[in-house]
Amino acid sequence: MNFFRYYLMPGFVFQSVLIGGGYATGRELIEFFFASGPWGGVLGLLVSGLMFGLVLAAGFEFARVTGAYDYRHFCRELLGPGWVVYEIAFLCLLLLILSVVGSAAGTLAASFGLSSLAGTSTLMLAIALLTFTGSEIIKRVLAGWSVLLYLVYAALFVLAFRLFGGDIGDSFRTAPPATGWIQSGVLYSGYNLAILPAILFAVSALRTRRQTVGAGLLAGAIAVIPALLFFVAMMSRYPQIGDQPVPASYLIAQLNVGWLQLIFQIIVFGTFIETGTALLHAVNERIGTAFADRGSELPRALRPVLALAILVVAIFAGEKIGIIDLIARGYGALTLIFMAVLVVPLLTIGLWRITIGRTAADASWQEQAAGGYNNSSE
Repeated sequence: MNFFRYYLMPGFVFQSVLIGGGYATGRELIEFFFASGPWGGVLGLLVSGLMFGLVLAAGFEFARVTGAYDYRHFCRELLGPGWVVYEIAFLCLLLLILSVVGSAAGTLAASFGLSSLAGTSTLMLAIALLTFTGSEIIKRVLAGWSVLLYLVYAALFVLAFRLFGGDIGDSFRTAPPATGWIQSGVLYSGYNLAILPAILFAVSALRTRRQTVGAGLLAGAIAVIPALLFFVAMMSRYPQIGDQPVPASYLIAQLNVGWLQLIFQIIVFGTFIETGTALLHAVNERIGTAFADRGSELPRALRPVLALAILVVAIFAGEKIGIIDLIARGYGALTLIFMAVLVVPLLTIGLWRITIGRTAADASWQEQAAGGYNNSSE
């Protein structure tokens, strides 16, 4: 149980935020990796997994040695006065993701014969309820749902191989030479790692370097394994699947397995709730620490209110102001900003601060461990 809590749960929480609407529907995988071909896509995803693992390991350990488990304190420790740049970029990404998730929830509800309003309202209520419960419940819900997601993706992969295994093999045998996969893998990981400071609430229980580094490296693998299974399954319909707006729905329709279609849509709807909850909980944690710095406490009842207010603004901005198009046009710029203000500093300044001398965190933990040993000896 402790192994799951210390080494696997942070990875499942990261994956639950990462998957969102784009990864779950397959559209994001097509956008980043399809142009590199079947082999290039697989290699690109492996590059992303490696990048995820290395940067998450560094980030988790940096949070431990600095005691910064909300994105405001984390970025202030890493960037000094430059932390404001991250916060502005993060808020832009937050609005974009919540707008997309809110819209996608409405569209998914319509496929069940429900109104879009019903889908969006259900999403908002579920997120508000979870943000009220606090970090421990949120971690368990996100991790549990991610395990279900793994099972569904595994079923999709097995069925695709069982029915279209020959087509998958032909796609890989006749594929053109893989190109551009390193760049695709780096870019995909670069913009998704922007959420690293937002999931630090999931690693606040880790006490040793072995735990943080192990959890980070495993998180990289946990994040990309479903994507690898999904991408290989999609190659059964290569190259026509690249033109499909929702590749997952297209592939499942080709499999013609009714129960999988229903379960997949329910799981995808849950991923929307996961993504929105984790991001808005990170905002609540950031505001909560600002209250704490002033010697007060963020009222618990205010957490769902703040979450709902931000959701309403994001969905309204997406539908009425066209902020999705506005930010999406700057998507590439956002990726470069996050790599410049998070990934590069973490792999330079962060690693230097992690490796210099005996940290206060190590000293505190060793003192606690020694105290426990002495007490037990007594």
